[in-house]
Amino acid sequence: MNTILRKSVLGIAGLAFTGGVFAGPIAAHADTPHTGKPVTATVHADTPHTGKPVTATVQAEGKQSTIDLNGEQTANVKAIIAATKKAGLPERAAVISIATSLQESKLENLGHLGDTNDHDSLGLFQQRPSSGWGTPEQITDPEYSTLAFLKGLKQVDGWQDMPLTEAAQTVQVSAYPDAYAQWENQATDLVTKHWNK
Repeated sequence: MNTILRKSVLGIAGLAFTGGVFAGPIAAHADTPHTGKPVTATVHADTPHTGKPVTATVQAEGKQSTIDLNGEQTANVKAIIAATKKAGLPERAAVISIATSLQESKLENLGHLGDTNDHDSLGLFQQRPSSGWGTPEQITDPEYSTLAFLKGLKQVDGWQDMPLTEAAQTVQVSAYPDAYAQWENQATDLVTKHWNK
C-alpha cells in the first residue's frame, strides 16, 4: 500500500500539538464505553494516482458506534465534505471532521439548548462563541463551523498521521478525549460514500 493512501486512510502515529489553537468546547458524553480493543473495518478508497478503487483495513480503537442518519444529518455530512474540499484538504480531514461532529452533535446543527446546554456550545461541532469560534450565527452555519474546525486542525502539527481521536481532541479540547474514536468507521464510510458525489 502506498504511503499517501496509508496516511489518508489509516491515520497512524501521533505528534503533540504546538501552538495556540482555539479553546474548544467540552464534548458531549460518549454513548459507549471505550474498551481499548481494536475494531477492524474495511474501507474502500481511490488511490490518488490512478483513481482505481483500493481496499484498506482501518484499525479503529475501541468499540465502534453507528447511527442511522436522517436527511438533515446527511445534508450536514455533504456540507462538511464540501467545506473540506473548499479548504483544499484531503479526505482524512473530512473523516476527522465528521467523526468529531458525530460525537459532538450526532451531525445535528444544534441551536441553543437552554439550561441543558454545555455552556454556550452550538452547531455541528459544539463550538463556543465565548471561546472565539465565531458568532452564534456563524457557528450554526455548517460551512463556517467546518472551516473553523479545519483551521484549528491545520494548526495541529502532524494531524494527518495521528490517530483520529488525538487530532480531534487537540482541536476540541474535550473532557472526553477518547470519545471521537468510536465514530471513525462510520465517518470513513460516509466520506467514502459522498466524497465523489
